[in-house]
Amino acid sequence: MSSDGSITLLWGDGEHRFRLAIGQLRELQTKCNAGPLEILDRLANRTWRIDDARETIRLGLIGGGMEPIAALERVLNYVDARPPMESLQTAQAVLIAAIIGVPDDPVGQGKAEGEATAGSSSQPFTAVAQPSAGPPDRSMN
Repeated sequence: MSSDGSITLLWGDGEHRFRLAIGQLRELQTKCNAGPLEILDRLANRTWRIDDARETIRLGLIGGGMEPIAALERVLNYVDARPPMESLQTAQAVLIAAIIGVPDDPVGQGKAEGEATAGSSSQPFTAVAQPSAGPPDRSMN
């Protein structure tokens, strides 16, 4: 069974479910003028733009079931009012879950009705996104 691309993260004021379904991914492309993989690449390679992280988080909250106004309020409080680097890990985790899936999700491995698949679960993956302690170690480049 394939995942729905959702991820639950400890972010802002508590634990929140994030999901970027096709509709949110299309809106993200429009808002950021880039496809999801390009946005993920920009976030990972430090060539990001402010809306890459902001809109990924906002749309992820909406896709995860939060009302749009509540999602915007949280983004105003925990993205716009904070240093931008604090949002990068959360945005990356949300995009990775949407594009690649989450651990213990055997993509492409169906299961017969009533048959359990080892390591699989109907519960969304839960991770904790924490702000980085500082700039990445560039000594390996």
